[in-house]
Amino acid sequence: MKTVLLASSQNSTGKTAIALALGQLAQSRDQSVGYMKPKGTRLQSNVGKTLDTDPMLAREVLDIEAEMHEMEPIVYSTTFIEGAIRGRENVSELHERMDSAFETLQADRDLMVVEGGDLWTTGGIVDLADDDIAERFDAEVLLLERLESVNDLDRLLGFANSLDQNIAGVIFNAVPDSMFDLVESDIVPFLEGRDIPVLGVIPHNRELAGVTVSDLTDELGGRVLTGAEEEVFIERVLVGAMSGEAALSHFRRTKDAAVVTGGDRADIQRAALEAPGVNALILTGGFEPPGAVLGTASDKDVPVLSVQSDTLATVERAERLIQGGRVRDARTVETMTQLLHDHVDISPLLD
Repeated sequence: MKTVLLASSQNSTGKTAIALALGQLAQSRDQSVGYMKPKGTRLQSNVGKTLDTDPMLAREVLDIEAEMHEMEPIVYSTTFIEGAIRGRENVSELHERMDSAFETLQADRDLMVVEGGDLWTTGGIVDLADDDIAERFDAEVLLLERLESVNDLDRLLGFANSLDQNIAGVIFNAVPDSMFDLVESDIVPFLEGRDIPVLGVIPHNRELAGVTVSDLTDELGGRVLTGAEEEVFIERVLVGAMSGEAALSHFRRTKDAAVVTGGDRADIQRAALEAPGVNALILTGGFEPPGAVLGTASDKDVPVLSVQSDTLATVERAERLIQGGRVRDARTVETMTQLLHDHVDISPLLD
């Protein structure tokens, strides 16, 4: 039995999609696959009510029969962390719970895929950071990283050098076109010259990036004020807080954006609707815009959402959702499975 732990030095690197895609590719080779996400971090609230659908998706796409509390034994909430600080969590018992769940899940499996935390350091407060878990499970570590600048290499090298466990390799995910040639021609040889194998470079894929307006509506609890198409693609959020003239110049330099501004800022709203790269308006404070703005938005088929929260809170929640990428579902995994097949040497992970 082989165990591969997927870890990252940064958020939103596609761990879930790659973990499940790797599992599917193993199954296509007639290998039996188990899945575990030791620390649940996709939470609804600080008290620990989890919205972590990743283990449920794993059960669906990998056809795994396992209990949720075994697949995700710790809900890593703010309340949990505070309890650990104050001595209310028994670390030894947590470790025993983790080990027991792993032993159950790995029984009779050829491959165990273990999904790490948002960051590899998550869980360190109870000695269950990703490197701790890799040691407990005798796992090879697969590093998943995004590269948007050569400056990101320092973080990757620091992470790789801190690991005592065997590094199975690095996969660069969602590499933008502007970086792709540099990564393949210079960065990959540089890392391999330092004995850090690079298994693949996955290009940016629009199907896996961003979210739809309907996803934002659900996340923000918004109310749609127009009858426009809600499956419009959103990849970034812009804040409309300047004058209307300055806003128009700013908005015209972007694409696939949602503009967040106060519901009483009609000048910003009109400027946003003039920019071809703005795909949606999110109006904060519970205000409704003038009828003329809604009319223009309807004519241009631009969705307008009204939310009760303030602009700062709205932007933070929207950005968090977008950074997580496309809503996780079986179609996302199928797309990633094809990307792994086309761009990654998976043999070291599965052989």
